[in-house]
Amino acid sequence: MRRASCMEARLPWWFLWKAQEEQMNYVVVDLEMNPVSRDYREVRRTLRDEVIEFGAVRLDASFAQESTFQCYVRPQYGPIRKQITALTGITQEKVDGGEIFEKQFQAFVDWVGDAPTKIYSWSMSDIKQLKNECRRKLSDFDLSWLDSRWVDLQQAFDDRLGLHNSLALKHALGAMDRNFEGTQHTALDDAINTSAILVLMQDDAKFRKTMQPVLDILQPKEDLTSSIGDLCPELAALSKEL
Repeated sequence: MRRASCMEARLPWWFLWKAQEEQMNYVVVDLEMNPVSRDYREVRRTLRDEVIEFGAVRLDASFAQESTFQCYVRPQYGPIRKQITALTGITQEKVDGGEIFEKQFQAFVDWVGDAPTKIYSWSMSDIKQLKNECRRKLSDFDLSWLDSRWVDLQQAFDDRLGLHNSLALKHALGAMDRNFEGTQHTALDDAINTSAILVLMQDDAKFRKTMQPVLDILQPKEDLTSSIGDLCPELAALSKEL
């Protein structure tokens, strides 16, 4: 175990905390999944889906893109369903060329590395999936590795705006007046677009200026004459509840 130097021991806690923040990496991850076949009834009691694609982007301490990670995962409990291929573009041929979950998840963990890292996803569904799949396929893996790093960016975004209903990723981007870049439901493209929201949220003044139309809807000063639906349907529904 590394011992703290005399100088480190004398430094105030807030200085050490700030130094750690300056060394922090930020990973944004997205998963694509395929339902477990009904042929595996016992498995389906605890695992309803399997990861079939990892996509992630790593940002450095200044929130600049540093690296990306993408891989397909070969499912073990049934073939790729037609509706999943239609939604994601992932075919059986693509996943047949990939490794099983145990190897691909370990590759992701190795890519994240040992540096202090926060891992973000849009909602908590991805970490729940990883934990369930690890319990089934990697029972020795310490799940605290995920719990100690994971952040629900969707919840952080909603809390910042005072939203009671969560926005889908494409509508959050729409509220930012930003088009989705790439192909939706492609894990890496989803992760990269999600990272744009994380980057914007680091500058509070810029975030508030960009999101002012949304804030005006939530706290209207005058009678709203413009169509909220032009911004996004979910915000229109939300405004009716206020």
